[in-house]
Amino acid sequence: MQINSGLCSTKTLKEIAGCAETPFMLLSIDASTAIEISPDAFSRMASVMSDTGAAIVYSDYLIAEEDGILTTQQCTDYLIGSVRDDFNFGPAALVNTAFLSKAVEKMEEDYKHAAWYDARLRLSELGPIIHIPETLYKASRRLTDESSEEIHFSYVDPRNAAVQEEMEQAFTSWLRRTGALMPQPDGQADFGGEYPVEASVIIPVRDRVDTIGDAIFSALEQTPGFDFNVIVVDNHSTDGTTEMIRRLSDDPRLIHIIPEETTLGIGGCWNRAISDPRCGRFAVQLDSDDIYSSPETIGAIVDCFRRERCAMVVGTYRLTDFNLNPIPPGIIDHKEWTDANGHNNLLRVNGIGAPRAFATEIARRLRFPDVSYGEDYAMALRISRSHRIGRIFDVLYLCRRWNGNSDARPTQEKINRFNTYKDTLRSWEITARRKKA
Repeated sequence: MQINSGLCSTKTLKEIAGCAETPFMLLSIDASTAIEISPDAFSRMASVMSDTGAAIVYSDYLIAEEDGILTTQQCTDYLIGSVRDDFNFGPAALVNTAFLSKAVEKMEEDYKHAAWYDARLRLSELGPIIHIPETLYKASRRLTDESSEEIHFSYVDPRNAAVQEEMEQAFTSWLRRTGALMPQPDGQADFGGEYPVEASVIIPVRDRVDTIGDAIFSALEQTPGFDFNVIVVDNHSTDGTTEMIRRLSDDPRLIHIIPEETTLGIGGCWNRAISDPRCGRFAVQLDSDDIYSSPETIGAIVDCFRRERCAMVVGTYRLTDFNLNPIPPGIIDHKEWTDANGHNNLLRVNGIGAPRAFATEIARRLRFPDVSYGEDYAMALRISRSHRIGRIFDVLYLCRRWNGNSDARPTQEKINRFNTYKDTLRSWEITARRKKA
C-alpha cells in the first residue's frame, strides 16, 4: 500500500494509520516529490522488513536532475543517535503497519508540524530502522528558491519557531521515555589556578593565506580590560600562511605554534593550544576564515563565564561573504537553546553556535576528538552533561563564506560522512546519559 500525503499533522497521520489494509505501507515523506517505485523494489523492501522485524525500511534512490540526468542519492544508516528531526530517509519509507498503529495510538499531542518526527521516534522504540544500501526507486527533484545555506539553517530561522517548539517537545518526550532525559546540570565550573593570562584566542589554521591576517588582526584588536594572547596553531601550511603569521609576530601577544605532528585535525590543534603553558584561563575560538564583530567580543564572553560560572560559552554569529556583506540567512543565534532544556535539545540539532569558548581546565581534562569536523559539537555534548553552557544572543562573530571555505559546496558523500559522525557522537552521549540516569 502506498500513501502520498503530508505527514506533519497528528490528525493526518492517524487517518493514514486508520486506513491501513496491508502489513506494510510505503509512505511518501515529502508530498511534493514524485516517486516511481517498481513492484520488485517494493517487494525487496517488504522482504527486508519481514526478515528483520523492522519498524521502518528505507533505501538509496535515483533523483532526476533538471537536465534529465539521473544521479544516485545515498542515505546513511540509522543509529541510536540519528535523532535529529532532519534525518534523511529519502522521500519514501516503508513502515510496518502494525507498529505504526501502535505508535499513533500513543500520540497524545496534536502536532501541526512534528507528527512524522514523533511517529518515527516512537517507531524506533518498537523495532529497528533499516537502511537498504541499494538504489530501489526514482524521485523527481523538488524545485526551491531557497539556498543550501537557508535550508541548512532552517531550524534557527525565527519563522520556524513554532515548528522547532513542536520538534523539541516530541524529542524531549522520547528522551524521557527512553531514560536519557537529564535535569539541568548544577555543577559550577572551577576557574581556579594560575594562568599567564585571563583568556587566549585559539586559531587553528592550514593554508588560509587570504584570511589569516584578518583573523589575527581581529583578535589582537580586542579591548577586554585584562591580559590576553592569541595562539595560532599553524598546521603545516604550504601556501604562505606560515610566512604571513611570522610577519605579524612582532606583537608579543601572538604565539605561533607549528606542531611536531603532521597528522593533526582541528581537534588535535585545539588540544595542542590548550595544553600549552601559555594558554589562558579561558580559550576562545576564532576560525582562520572569520573575524570578531567588535573589539568587545572576548570581554563579553569572559563576563558571561564569571557571571554564570559555566564551563562553556557560546555566542551568536552573522553569515557574510568574503567582503563582510551579510548573506542569507543572516544571523544564526540558536535561540532554540533554553536554560531549562538546551542541554537535552542539543542532541536533536546539528550545532550550537559561535564563537565557542571553554574553561581551559575543563577542556584540558575532557580533550577534543582529533577530527576536523564536529570536534566542537563533541565537546559541547560532553560538557552539557555535567556543566552549564552560557549563551550570548548578541552578534559577536562574523562567519565568512567564500570559495576557499571548507564548508563551501560539500558533496553528498561528505555531507553523509559528517552526519554519520555527529549521529555517532549522539549515540555515545545518549548511551552515557542513560547509564547516568
